[in-house]
This record gives sequence, structure tokens and C-alpha cells, in this order.
Amino acid sequence: MRRLRQLAERTPAGRERYVDLLRALAITMVVLGHWAVTVIERDDAGQATGHSALGDLRWAYPLTWLAQVMPVFFLVGGYANAASLTRLRARGGDAAGWLVDRSARLVRPTSTLLLVLTAAAAVAWLRGADPTRIREVFWFATIPLWFLVAYLAAVALTPPMYALHRRFGLAVPLGLVVLVGLGDLGRLSGPEGLSYGNYLFGWLAVHQLGFAWHDARAVPPPAGQTAPPQTQTDTTAQTAPPPAETDAAGPSTPDRAGVRRRRLPTSRRAGLVFLAGGLGAVLLLTVLGPWPVAMLKVPGERLDNAAPPSLALLAVAAGQLGVILLLRGPAERLLRRTGPWQLVIGVNLVVLTVFLWHLTAAILLIGFLDAVGTLPTLAVDTAAWWAWRVPWLLLLSAVLVVLVAIFGPVEARSGRHRGRRTNRGTRARATWAVAAYAAVVAALLINSTTPQQAPEPFGTPVPALVAYLAGAGVLRLLRSGWGTRG
Repeated sequence: MRRLRQLAERTPAGRERYVDLLRALAITMVVLGHWAVTVIERDDAGQATGHSALGDLRWAYPLTWLAQVMPVFFLVGGYANAASLTRLRARGGDAAGWLVDRSARLVRPTSTLLLVLTAAAAVAWLRGADPTRIREVFWFATIPLWFLVAYLAAVALTPPMYALHRRFGLAVPLGLVVLVGLGDLGRLSGPEGLSYGNYLFGWLAVHQLGFAWHDARAVPPPAGQTAPPQTQTDTTAQTAPPPAETDAAGPSTPDRAGVRRRRLPTSRRAGLVFLAGGLGAVLLLTVLGPWPVAMLKVPGERLDNAAPPSLALLAVAAGQLGVILLLRGPAERLLRRTGPWQLVIGVNLVVLTVFLWHLTAAILLIGFLDAVGTLPTLAVDTAAWWAWRVPWLLLLSAVLVVLVAIFGPVEARSGRHRGRRTNRGTRARATWAVAAYAAVVAALLINSTTPQQAPEPFGTPVPALVAYLAGAGVLRLLRSGWGTRG
């Protein structure tokens, strides 16, 4: 509590606290959503298995328009990445250095999860566990990596995509929406593979809106003056701010005159337009169109709005943006109070750890209850099943708190040491940075696309594990200063 109080006291006046709140709420809703719809059953061999209850809760499909909050995560990520990139460049850093710096907060907690799960899988295999069963458990625990792969790709593409934003503004996300629409047409008329580009185009479209939101907070320089190389944000960044400070600080470089077309409209009127337009579009695309009403994965459905992102999901994202803009004023007033702001800081210190470990918490709890003979297997949407939701969520929360207490410091320390090196690296260092980051992303993608029933003694394919460790190791070496000059 003392550290949180100190971090709250050092928060710069111009910080966009609402961004931190949205990040914390988005991850919290993902965690609670996954836990709430979990159904525990037993397979033919009598082993406990789990799946989503959404297939039996058709009345809840419209609720997923609020529960599907990954667009909020990418919107906030776009703002955060634009803020940290512009600030690092103002201090003399380059894109490769930014990527290496950014990898600390993302890769270290992920490495911890993978190493622990791999070690557990290896022990289970040596003790005679079925490799197929090992893969099933590992696959379930690493479901969050599906979204992390897309976000890591968005981070890597931030420098060129932000350059496109500064040149073409809001035309960039509009163009990406068109590409998503073309992918949807391919999916509806042909094989699903024609829409795989939407995994990138869809999330990048939302990420670009985060850039525009970041620019909306910039203050244009007076007519006839050149933008100064540093702003208030740069000076306050030297006072050891909280780890998430580099994510939600105000813009580091004021906009040039005429840059307004690159900004996200943030007025109350704009919020109403986004909400009405997004809601109208999603109704057309789902109720009258071919897309499912649910924005989350529904067992047995041929089409999935989130994998890959569809036009319907982007319409929901537009509506959510409208809600975000409409609630911005009350939220900012709330966050000026010390208590709520300290809570937001605390969640953001370990937000990725919470996201990565929440399904492992479910596995541990299910395994424990099964071992002691108290695991309930209840029919979905019955009174008993709903009554079990309360103790189920409380027990899962307790397990996750323990996991976060153990592994959360890895993430907190990663954020604390970011942004200290601003020297430009050599070309070789830039090449190594891109190659290492690509190896990490490729390894996580291989793990996510490997079938759930594949026999994997280590839980994940060995080539993916080797590629990930190599990439993460090189990034760690680069963060230590290798390849810099000056």
C-alpha cells in the first residue's frame, strides 16, 4: 500500500488515468467472463473436462457485446504504444530500441508462464501421464496466448503503423476495415483461410484508433512556432513514475498545425455517434446479416466473430468506443480520488500476470476439487449451476491471488526498469531485435495453432519452445545493453 500511495502521489497532472482504468476493467472482465461460462463435465474415461456454456445460453448472446472487451484492450494498447514510442524518440531512441524496451513488460511474464507450464508438463510425462492429456491441459492454460500473439504483432508494427497514422490519419483504420470486409466475404463464400488476414487487420484497425486518441490529447503549438522537442510528460517521466506511466502518459510531441484530421473525436456528441452507428451496424450484420449474435466463441457455431475478427466485431468495437467516450467525464472525476486511483495502479502493476494465469487457476482448482472428490458436474442453466457460480468465482479468485502473489513481481519489476536506455543501437542490434521478437511471436503462434489433441510430452511442440526461448533470450541480452553505442 505504501508503494501504491507513493506512485499515486507521483502521477503527473496530465496523465490519462482513464486509459489505465480501461485496461484494468478489460482484463478483469475477460477473467470473470471465462470463469463464469465454464462448464465442468467428465469424458468417457471419467476425467474432468471443461468447455464454454454459451452454447446453452442463447439468451445471453447480446450480453457478449459488452463482455467481448478485447477491442478495448487493443484501443488502450494503441494509445499506450503511441505515447511510449513518441516519448522514447523525443529522448533520442529509435524504433528497434523501443521494441526491445517494450518486450520487457510483455515477454518476461509470458516466459514465466511457459517455463512453469513446460516444467509441469515434463514432470507429468516422466511420471507416465498421457502426452495427449498433457497437451489438452497445456492448451487450455495457454488460451490467453491467442490474443497475446495478435497484440505482440500490433506492438511490433507500431513504428510503421504510427508513421502511416501521422501521414494519413483516420483513413488508415478505415482502410483496414475494408480489408476485414473483404476477408469476411472470403470466409462466407469460400474456405475460412481466406479470412485469416483479419487476425491482423481487425485488431490493427482498433489499435490505430488508439493512436488517434493519443493525438487528440496533443496541444498544437502556437501559429508560427515549431513544436518543442520535449513536453511536460518528458520531464515528469524522470520522477520514477509507476510502471504503467509510460503507457498512458500524455503525448510527448505536440501536433503540427492542421493535424486535427488525425485525431479521434472525443466529444459527447462523437460518443453518441459511435454508439448509435456501432449498435445499428451490429444489428444489421447479426440479426439481418449472416454473422452470429454472440461475439465470443460458441461451441458448434461455424462462424466466429472473434477468430478472426469480423465486421460485426468491429461494429461492436465502435459501439464500445461510444460508451467509453460517454463515460469518460465521470470516470476521470472518480480517478482524481486517491483510493480508486491506487486500486487502478495496483491492478495495472500485474495486469498481464492476471490475464496469463487466470485459466491456470481454473485448472488447479478443478484438479484439487476432483482429487478430494468434491468437484460438481452440474447441468448448464439450472438453479444448481447458477448457485455454484458464486463459490466458484470466489474460489478461483483466491487461487489467482496466490498465483499473482508468486509471479506478479516478475511483471512489476519488468515495468520498473523500462525506458532507462535511450542510446541508439547499431543496425545489427536492430536486426537482432526484429528477428528475436519475430521468433517469440512465431513460437506463440505455433503453440496456439497446434491441435488440442496433439500428443506433446512438453505440452507445446519442441520447435516452438526452442524458438521462444531463443527469441526471449536474445531480447534479454539486448535489454542488457548489447549492441548500443554511446
